[in-house]
Amino acid sequence: MASKTVLITGATSGIGAHTARLLLDRGHRVAVTGRNESKLKTFLDETGHPDRLLGLVADAADWQATESVVTRTVEHFGALDAAVANAGFMSGDSIGVGDPTLWSPMVLTNVLGPALLAHAALPHLEATGGRLVLIGSVAGLKNSPANLYSATKWATTGLAENLRLHATTRGIGVTLVNPGMIDTPFWQGAGVPPFALPPQPIAEAICFALDQPAGVDLNTLTIRPMGQPV
Repeated sequence: MASKTVLITGATSGIGAHTARLLLDRGHRVAVTGRNESKLKTFLDETGHPDRLLGLVADAADWQATESVVTRTVEHFGALDAAVANAGFMSGDSIGVGDPTLWSPMVLTNVLGPALLAHAALPHLEATGGRLVLIGSVAGLKNSPANLYSATKWATTGLAENLRLHATTRGIGVTLVNPGMIDTPFWQGAGVPPFALPPQPIAEAICFALDQPAGVDLNTLTIRPMGQPV
């Protein structure tokens, strides 16, 4: 695909980091966000390409921070061709036996975060005929007992479709990418099964969505590892 400017939230590790590196390797310009300044600096130093990589400290669930990130990306690179709502996390507990103090940040990051990014990015994506990518989850397609994280990803599934209805008449593509079990720091301490995929195939799927020709709106990609039954 022609050189593009892509903004990825929560991209200092896991799927976001691999996507950023893959895009840079293919000659694109990439802006990444992270909440932890030290982790962000380490990622920038290790990744290289300082002329095509911009790092911004931001909380995806904060409107002013999100608006600033989009504005600074456009000012730095001149345009915005794609935005990837990747920031998210799982509290690791359940509604039945969990800690409610952990739930609010998860819900805000996983549900409000993509909506804020969409609000800030859509005018710029309309100008470029660009694409918005939301990172959902197989957990947003299959229920499990008392799983609030799953409920946040069901919300992402619904958000992707109602954003598509809004964006398609404006020449903007919307793609929902639903990873299955992926071996990333996201699952740290949760016991990743041996069949879990590395993050690279998800990064490839995101690039595949961004590589669609004009007039093609690729809406949903679900990527499970072989051996994952649900």
